[in-house]
Amino acid sequence: MNKLVKYLGTALLAGTLFATIPACQKQQGPAEKAGQAIDNAVDKAGQKMEKAGDDIQDAAKGDKK
Repeated sequence: MNKLVKYLGTALLAGTLFATIPACQKQQGPAEKAGQAIDNAVDKAGQKMEKAGDDIQDAAKGDKK
């Protein structure tokens, strides 16, 4: 019986810890939000530049024919 109580207590403690850890994450502040917005803008600009480069290469290949 003593072992059963010990195991149940350990399981209860572990369950409580796993349930409360996600609640400890801090909210994003304005600097983090601004940083994410900048990262997204840079990623989009990079994708558009890559597409423009591909379009230029395709156009150049078409001119050589």
